Amino acid sequence: MAHELESMAYVDATPWHGLGNRLTPHQPIDVWRQEAGMDWQILESDVLYSVDQTGLLLKQNPDNKVLYRSDTLVPLSVVSPRYKVVQPADVLEFYRDLVCVGGFELETAGVLKGGKKLWALAKTGQETTLRGND
Repeated sequence: MAHELESMAYVDATPWHGLGNRLTPHQPIDVWRQEAGMDWQILESDVLYSVDQTGLLLKQNPDNKVLYRSDTLVPLSVVSPRYKVVQPADVLEFYRDLVCVGGFELETAGVLKGGKKLWALAKTGQETTLRGND
């Protein structure tokens, strides 16, 4: 995983791979977005293809669209027009009420595979004991 890690933020112990930006606990979502490298948008464009040897004659493929990063313009994927984009900021916004009202605490968030994978994890503040040796 570490070699596919683009950026991340975390609280508490340094991850096993030693990468990322350490934050103090209870940082606002906006700080998490910036420090986790999630402060860009997913944009979309038509899929074009060349129909001659020179590459000057292009046609549009209406059955697909290209998703790409707003900051680097790197393509992320080719998807159908029905695909619903979830923005990097939306991944973190999911936790806003849980953190503010529900007692959750963001633990880690980041970007993998050049932006193709995004994640955020939070502690619930609850504990339980499992039976057996687990």
